[in-house]
Amino acid sequence: MAKPEIEHEEHFDVLTRTGQMTGVFKPRGEVHRDGDYHRAVHVWIFSESTQELLLQRRADCKDSWAGFWDISSAGHISAGDSSLITARRELHEELGVILPKDAFELIFIFLRECVINDGKFIDNEYDDVYLVTTLAPIPLEAFTLQESEVSAVKYIPFEEYKNLLAKEDPEYVPYDVNGEYGQLFDIIARRYKENMETRSLALQKQLSRYACISLGAELEGLTEEDKEALALLIKAGTIIDDIFHLQVWYSNPTLRDWLNEHTEISHLDKLKWMYYRINKSPWSCLDENESFLTTADSAVKLLPEATKPVTGWKGLQYRTAFPMLKPPGANFYPQDMDKREFELWKDKLTGDQKQDATGFFSVIKRQSETNLDTFLSDTTTSSIDHQVGFDHDLYTVPYSQEYKNFLGKAAELLHKAGDLISSLSLKRLLHSKADAFLTNDYYDSDIAWMELDSKLDVTIGPYETYEDAIFGYKATFELFVGVRDDKATAQVKLFGDHLQVLEQNLPMDNVYKSQDIIAAPIRVIQLIYNSGDVKGPQTVAFNLPNDERIVKDRGTSMVMLKNVSEAKFKHILQPIAEVCIAKEQQDYVDFDSFFTHTICHECCHGIGPHSITLPNGEKSTVRLELQELHSALEEAKADIVGLWALKFLMVQELLPKSLTKSMYVSFLAGCFRSVRFGLEEAHGKGQALQFNWLFEKGAFIWNPDETFSVDFSKVDTEVESLSREILTIQAKGDKKAAEALLEKYCKMSQPLKVALEKLENIQVPVDIAPKFPIADEILANN
Repeated sequence: MAKPEIEHEEHFDVLTRTGQMTGVFKPRGEVHRDGDYHRAVHVWIFSESTQELLLQRRADCKDSWAGFWDISSAGHISAGDSSLITARRELHEELGVILPKDAFELIFIFLRECVINDGKFIDNEYDDVYLVTTLAPIPLEAFTLQESEVSAVKYIPFEEYKNLLAKEDPEYVPYDVNGEYGQLFDIIARRYKENMETRSLALQKQLSRYACISLGAELEGLTEEDKEALALLIKAGTIIDDIFHLQVWYSNPTLRDWLNEHTEISHLDKLKWMYYRINKSPWSCLDENESFLTTADSAVKLLPEATKPVTGWKGLQYRTAFPMLKPPGANFYPQDMDKREFELWKDKLTGDQKQDATGFFSVIKRQSETNLDTFLSDTTTSSIDHQVGFDHDLYTVPYSQEYKNFLGKAAELLHKAGDLISSLSLKRLLHSKADAFLTNDYYDSDIAWMELDSKLDVTIGPYETYEDAIFGYKATFELFVGVRDDKATAQVKLFGDHLQVLEQNLPMDNVYKSQDIIAAPIRVIQLIYNSGDVKGPQTVAFNLPNDERIVKDRGTSMVMLKNVSEAKFKHILQPIAEVCIAKEQQDYVDFDSFFTHTICHECCHGIGPHSITLPNGEKSTVRLELQELHSALEEAKADIVGLWALKFLMVQELLPKSLTKSMYVSFLAGCFRSVRFGLEEAHGKGQALQFNWLFEKGAFIWNPDETFSVDFSKVDTEVESLSREILTIQAKGDKKAAEALLEKYCKMSQPLKVALEKLENIQVPVDIAPKFPIADEILANN
């Protein structure tokens, strides 16, 4: 068959040997002539019920492997195109199958290097390998084959296909099943051959790391109007939870609903749902975000029009996919966007556009994805252009638009609650936050939150940026509702009032110190309910807002969750101390020291560098300069500077010096508590950094009986030295220094491993899984 004429030869982005973009693109023929590294996609369609893979026979006119049996669908990624867009487009063009992005699971990336056609065709290709899981085989007559690419299709059992490749059958395009490409078959085999009892035991073990605790509060101090407003706020909290699930991953809400609906089918299904509810995703927070579910556990969707119709067949049913590795950009960025693409795009933006792109309250999308969705849904369109260059492919969408339906309902509930409330400050907060949901301007509502003075305490909105592991730019939604503990709130006023004094005495060069730190209001509450970004390990306090404009102008405010702290101390920290702390120092571990350091930790988020001047004179922020490293280093700073600050206040006789030893030993016990959160989590990462630094310097001692103690003669000096190190890195916006510090100290050192193994052996809980009886009753009655 003659090769078809090509009006415009396809161009590819040229990569380095390690897969990095060079900024150069070349015609397809030249790339394969010169052996340039480039990108492509492989899409495998897998039938779950028959355990078969779909293969296509390559057309006889192809310039490589003509007439051979090969991948279900595959194609090069054109210059400027993205991986997922290409995968969807190729499946449609070659086989006539139209699928949304939630059908595609990226399972691995494979580098293929080979030379064929007597040395005239050099294929150095990075392949993104996708798996599409259907419940049953797609009828062969449902496919529409692209004659220039595909001559036939067939299904074959995946193990039989593996054996054919292993034998190097001459009818099949070769892949080394004993090498990297063997992952395809290993993943499928593991996914469908694991014993249900084994999985149940594994999930039970993961669940046992959480102590189920009921948290409540006395409501006597609330008026009847407050209680009515509380019910509306809890309803709004369920909407906040919906938004957060969507922010984590685009098919996450579908997975959540599916697991909930199937929880009564088997004991294993119940365990899946229980552990999912704690993590709010298929990735386990305490296991470095390792997936505890697979796409085989996921929701099933029916698409009657995904292919051409076949008599008697209701249509294509597929599993909604999620990757085994948690996407670093969550659902804030396109799945296949990398840092370089973002930075190249950002550099071409104007000042305001750049602010939107890197701001807290927007998501980044692809125009090409929008175009493809429109094209695939429009049967009158015959073709779609491949663009060259990605300068304008990315664009920003404000939260107010992206989550419009959710935020509109939440805003309505907040306005209703605000109308009921008698407290003027809470009334202002609820109405201004409702307005912010619709306008995407959160400045006034965050100021209102800082000025809140109400028995019913509310925190609601997009705040934390931990889920954005690419840059740490994008904020997730959360809600905390509690009753203010007036006595405890009065007791902690000391810390907020002395922030300026602490700032001026920080262990860093004076040039970096701010002259206008504002006292941080501190509120202590008994938590009634939380939702949104409160997955896995539960927070005991938070210091907000994170908006540097407000931090600079007004400082920050802090909320302490006292009943959460008490539960963690009783069920986790005390048992840890009994196992890991030397007997002669165990009595120093007490709740007052634990809670006091938590307060000081949160206060110290408000001091130190935030808005900074770079060495070249440019104005910036620590968050923008340190990007994905910011959260871990900021948590470490708040911890270690918090210790330094407590010691400083003791020297100033503002706190009793008798706290010294209990402060340090309680902190040491707390290191083992936080590191158990995992080194993918900001608090765990920051804690490992501190422990390993202090251990290396001799401030922490590992005893012969494998317990730990504090060397009180060294700890003051080393706490100050680490404080100085971190504060200076932040002040300079020195990302390379931050990387070096985290790389050296943020690791699971041998002492930490031994301590954690001891805790696992006696099954000390890692954290708590709170139940909220007051909220449950309200939701059940509405």
